[in-house]
Amino acid sequence: MNKFKFLYITLFLFGMSFNSNAVNMATIEMTTLTLQDSIYTDTEARDKRAYENLKEKYSGDEFIYERSIENSGWWSRFKQWLSDVFKDLFSLNSDAKASNVTDIVLKIFYIVIFLLVVYFIVKAIINKEGKWVFGRSSDKSIIPITDIENNIYETDFKALITTAESENNYRLAIRYYYLWLLKTLSKAEIIDYDVEKTNSDYYYEIEHDVTKEEFSYTSYLYNYIWYGEFDIDEPQFNKAKNAFTQFLNSIKE
Repeated sequence: MNKFKFLYITLFLFGMSFNSNAVNMATIEMTTLTLQDSIYTDTEARDKRAYENLKEKYSGDEFIYERSIENSGWWSRFKQWLSDVFKDLFSLNSDAKASNVTDIVLKIFYIVIFLLVVYFIVKAIINKEGKWVFGRSSDKSIIPITDIENNIYETDFKALITTAESENNYRLAIRYYYLWLLKTLSKAEIIDYDVEKTNSDYYYEIEHDVTKEEFSYTSYLYNYIWYGEFDIDEPQFNKAKNAFTQFLNSIKE
């Protein structure tokens, strides 16, 4: 009886163990199926990416890995040579850094040159030599016109014209002839001289038609030669001089 009980208990325990393993295997299979069912599979279409203008986007100095100077212009070759100098001088570890240093140095150089030009122009103006920049070299010896115009009645125009002619400064001589003409017309009470008046103002003040015509012609010569800043030779000057001289001699003070 004890043997049968022992055998029965043994079979019962073996059956329990087998059922437990079967349950575990079934549980694992169910878990696997559940996990497989829970995985999401994306089946939607994907847009194809396109990369355009990459050369333009990555054209900076920092993207230059190889350089070729055979087909470069002289300015590019100079900048590359200067970059190599700075690279060796400052022990730079990349061409991009050397190129940046070169750009900075060149910008500083441009600024210095600009400041020097401005400095010399301002200095020339302050020293009253500004006409070598803005005017004609032949005008440097001109007596300030405002002083002559304000003292027209005390000015010896004959002496000034003689000096200008001896220096071949024909433009200045014509200027003196014109002021001398205004002085003479004013003393003859044909015009009322005023430093602020124009040729047209004087023209309309003249009453006599012949005098008006002569004044119009000499004013034209003066404007053409003086304000036009044309170089005139001696024959041209003599022709204009004769016109002014004849007009002056015809005026009775």
